[in-house]
Amino acid sequence: MGPLLLVLLLALLLFGAGFAVKLLWWVAVIVLVVWLLGFLVRMTGADGARGRWYRW
Repeated sequence: MGPLLLVLLLALLLFGAGFAVKLLWWVAVIVLVVWLLGFLVRMTGADGARGRWYRW
């Protein structure tokens, strides 16, 4: 019974990790799209001023 529970726990852990990795990929894609949109909007500004749109 112990090894069966251990295998079940391992399967649940791996399933959860796979879901978390997939979620992190989607978050990374969304952040990249937002960054690119901000970069493009700043480059095509109405006043023609070039600069950074972020403060680092």
